[in-house]
Amino acid sequence: MQDSFKRLFLALLTVALTVPLWAGEGNPTEGSATPSSTSLTSVTTKADGDAALSPALLGLLVMKGVLTSAEANTLTSVPASTGVPQLLNILKEKGVVSEADLAQMSSAAASTQPAVSASLVQAPAKTEGATAPQAKPTAPKFIPAVAPVRVLPIDPPKREGLVPDLKIGPVRVKPFGFYKTSAVYDSSSPRGDDFPLPQFLSLDTGPDPAPEFHIKARSLRVGTNFEWVDPSPNLTLTGRIEFDFEGNFSRADNRSISTIRSNAPQIRLGWVRADYAATDTTTIFAEFGQDWTPFGSSTLPNLIETTGLGIAFGSLYERAPQIKGGFVHNFGGSRNFKISPEVAAVLPAYGNASTDLGNQLGYGERQGADSARPEVEARLVAQFQLDKAPGVAPAQFIVSGVQGRRDAVVLAADVPAAFKAAFPRGARTESERYGVSGEVQLPTRYLTMTGKAYRGADLRFFFAGQLFSTFNDTLGLTNVAGPAGDSVDGSSTVAFGLRGGTPVVAPQQPVRTNGGFVGLGLPLSRIGHADPAGRNAGWTLNLHWGIDQVTARDAIRLTATAGARYRSDLFAANLQYKLNQWVTFAYEQSLYRTLARRSQNAGLFPFWQGVRSHEANDRRSEFATIFTF
Repeated sequence: MQDSFKRLFLALLTVALTVPLWAGEGNPTEGSATPSSTSLTSVTTKADGDAALSPALLGLLVMKGVLTSAEANTLTSVPASTGVPQLLNILKEKGVVSEADLAQMSSAAASTQPAVSASLVQAPAKTEGATAPQAKPTAPKFIPAVAPVRVLPIDPPKREGLVPDLKIGPVRVKPFGFYKTSAVYDSSSPRGDDFPLPQFLSLDTGPDPAPEFHIKARSLRVGTNFEWVDPSPNLTLTGRIEFDFEGNFSRADNRSISTIRSNAPQIRLGWVRADYAATDTTTIFAEFGQDWTPFGSSTLPNLIETTGLGIAFGSLYERAPQIKGGFVHNFGGSRNFKISPEVAAVLPAYGNASTDLGNQLGYGERQGADSARPEVEARLVAQFQLDKAPGVAPAQFIVSGVQGRRDAVVLAADVPAAFKAAFPRGARTESERYGVSGEVQLPTRYLTMTGKAYRGADLRFFFAGQLFSTFNDTLGLTNVAGPAGDSVDGSSTVAFGLRGGTPVVAPQQPVRTNGGFVGLGLPLSRIGHADPAGRNAGWTLNLHWGIDQVTARDAIRLTATAGARYRSDLFAANLQYKLNQWVTFAYEQSLYRTLARRSQNAGLFPFWQGVRSHEANDRRSEFATIFTF
């Protein structure tokens, strides 16, 4: 009905342009539309002979909610030569018609043929409630290649390019989302989570590897894309709000029995973006809100398990509040080469557990904010069409970096007794976060390769560094007291000691790490030359390997436990069958492995299956159904 109404509506507006051109060639014939007529002809004749917009047309627009009564009354009282431009401006501001629609109507008006205008009016005039015949969808001509998981594209949004499901005045709205249900078997999951984490987070699994079975029905993601049509043809305003229910469970007394079905929603994304076309080849943009971080998030693995998307196994990504800006320049050419640099001021967050849950939840993230400066992240993307075959996404090379600081504050009351005289007002210590990454996405018609490599320090918040953050460097200190001084947010402790007889705060050093992943996507149906319109057109295979490890020297000094984890790697393969554009079935088999730092004393290794072990692994099987909307 919406399409039918739009066709009728555009036809009426076309008449509003065309009728004045030919109606003035002769006197109106007897029976011409008058203000009391129910005809939908867009122009009527006043007593003094001036043409005017038809009240019937304006009444229809009021009834449909396109115009207000005040707007319709204003347009009724002016000649058509004035009213038509006013009407078009109002409709354009409300997003009802686009530049393309106006061009189409102008083209029709240029013909100045009464017969054409009459046919445009009469064509939609069918029995009330009838719908226009829908064109039969054309069968797909090819099977697309495997597209990289790309959450930060560089192509500027096209003005009025959002095809809305709903219009609220000038705002175009298009909801989206998916719901995934999966059955999961883990051969070893000692923490009881329904998503994989590195082993040795729990230093003892009990008498066996602690296998578990889960049915996950909390992977619901819902979002909405927005576009605000601005009067300036060079300015495009877009936005997105997205949330999911993978934030574990609500904590409330009345849910103590039913927590397993009471998943808590959480915001994933929420931003507004402005793109300004400075030239035909250069677009400047600015974005405000919570989005994927420029550092490390450009390339993600194509895994079925999305609650823990390879965290601490080489993925490296995050979402965070930020203000960023940059530009996109299109060099053109046969490969459509583009570059896009961007830089962002990001809320510094470190994701450390707190001994005082109330403080951590109340403050959100203190140690990053306590540094009194933003975190700086940036990336540079080069994009080009590697394979010109149909259905192949462009390739990308990306480099990114991050630099930030955290401060741990100890109140005077929490300073160890032996050091209160030296630190009567409390103490403060800081550490640095830094990181660099290189990423590549190379889609071709028969193979899509993605990869990422990173190196940095204190990357726990980005799900790297084996989820370690910092450690107190007491090397060279004597009379060490602590770790004893809790930070103000309870998320870390600070050590005190003597250096050459002088009381000092032990420096906090970031744990250094490196890692990355390689992924291969194979469009099995395209390789096998399946019928693009047939049921076998939706088969794909994805292979993945990732690794994350901390520097051995930092692992040794991080903890007194000689068997602390220092490396985790992941081998995964998933087979996906896309039944249609809404339903996908998938099976994933993976091996998650963690290694503890070797020691000459095997008695210092953590327990796995009831014995001291250097290696622990989880063989994970997951079958999922994914419903996209």
